[in-house]
Amino acid sequence: MDNSIEEKKVGGSLKKSDSIQSSSPASPKDETSGIDPVAERKLVRKLDWMLMPLFIAIYICNFIDRTSIGNAKVAGLEADLGLKGLDFNIAVTVFYVFYIVSDIPSNLLLKQWGSIWLAFLVIGFGVVSIASAFLHNMSGLLASRVFLGLFEGGTVPGLMYILSRYYRKHELAVRIGIFFGGAPSIAGAFGGLLASGLLKPPDIGSVKSWRKESLEAPEALEEELTRTRICLSGLITTILGLILLFIVPEDPSKSRMLNVAERKLALDRIDADQVIKSQGKKEKTTLPLVLRSFNTIVSSASISLLRRSAKVVPLGRGLALFLPTVIRTQGTYTTVELQLRTVPPFLAAAGWVIINAWISARLKKRFIPLLYSLPLVVIGYAIAVATRNSKARYAACFLMIMGGSVGGPMLVTWGTNNAAPDTMRAVVTAAIPGIGALGAVTSVWTYVPSDAPDYRKGNIVNLTLCSLVCVIIASTAFYIRWENKKRDRGERDYRLEGKTEEEVRNLGYRHPDFRYQI
Repeated sequence: MDNSIEEKKVGGSLKKSDSIQSSSPASPKDETSGIDPVAERKLVRKLDWMLMPLFIAIYICNFIDRTSIGNAKVAGLEADLGLKGLDFNIAVTVFYVFYIVSDIPSNLLLKQWGSIWLAFLVIGFGVVSIASAFLHNMSGLLASRVFLGLFEGGTVPGLMYILSRYYRKHELAVRIGIFFGGAPSIAGAFGGLLASGLLKPPDIGSVKSWRKESLEAPEALEEELTRTRICLSGLITTILGLILLFIVPEDPSKSRMLNVAERKLALDRIDADQVIKSQGKKEKTTLPLVLRSFNTIVSSASISLLRRSAKVVPLGRGLALFLPTVIRTQGTYTTVELQLRTVPPFLAAAGWVIINAWISARLKKRFIPLLYSLPLVVIGYAIAVATRNSKARYAACFLMIMGGSVGGPMLVTWGTNNAAPDTMRAVVTAAIPGIGALGAVTSVWTYVPSDAPDYRKGNIVNLTLCSLVCVIIASTAFYIRWENKKRDRGERDYRLEGKTEEEVRNLGYRHPDFRYQI
């Protein structure tokens, strides 16, 4: 069977024939037909310089603002706000509930309203971070976490959705690896450095050391103005959001940063990977398209990321929230020494993620880096469970963070590569990290204070989860290979029968000529 389809109208519907027309995919030999490779390389370099530094800066601000509560806890937040028992866990849970709820609606609004929505989100969570400098009780903490979750929930998915509108499938792995894998690792390191630097000055009046972590130049402000001090990370984020109002990258079809020829080339590049050529036109968002986004691959990636995020000590969001506290249990450190010891594991993870993103792009396989990185997590857990030696446990953190950090970018890229049309891509780039964030909620209640300092129950549970993730990833890879072979044999061609032109355009990944990426 040819790799493309001629769509002929018969009584208002389309029938699949043996030949191929332009509305269907080109064959692999000419999928880049009409694209000048020299001009393409030049455009990709321009996109890298135009998008990546800006998006990494946004994500770093997002990550630091989101997880600074972990460093604040170490510096005395619980005592200063009068938190008792599981109050801290409740505050973290509230944040992630609203973070998850906002993901998909936010991305659909981004698809509808354009990139200006992203600037609004960044300004929003920057302002909320500034307001966090004025917290004095549990009620204020909960309110700040609610609004921070609503604004930050759509930021990272929005960035990934915009990237998917500019980069081709094989290019996306490295970019998301740098962005979604490297940036939070760098942010985690920077957050520790920032916290250690700002925790050195003594308390100033009612401004406790944990609060100064969010304040800019506390030594320069008078005591009676302490409640109006500016949250440093929030201020930087808010300024960045205001700048985004003027420089945020629009859709490739109308980006002011590209000239006419570059816009045309950008759209041709994305079309080269698509079954249906749309030249950047977005289909109408409908409920069936949204619901159809949750296919086998997306569900597998989401569940895997959920279980990856649940590993609070080594991985994901839980680590950024609890690592300072966990390190404190391994020895006697000053607050500054403790914060500084959170930095090296994140830096090592950043390098490991970027290396594996490059390997994935070269091999054009997403599941391979996942399979050989997970054993590092298992080894790290084994060390953490088997010994109480503080140095050995600290070394285990390196293995667990490095192995686990690969999961986020690879799983999101895997799902995004296999999502079409555009509505599904918007949903998938939000659904996978959104559902994955449920793991962070699980981690909050798996690693509870009563199980400290060994957290043996949580570690054993997560060893089991690592094994299950291996099975899910391997099974998904086998499923993709099986499904692609069925399409090669023409066993999915029936999906075109009796379909209108619009229905065929909206088939997306269900189109017989669509091939899943492994």
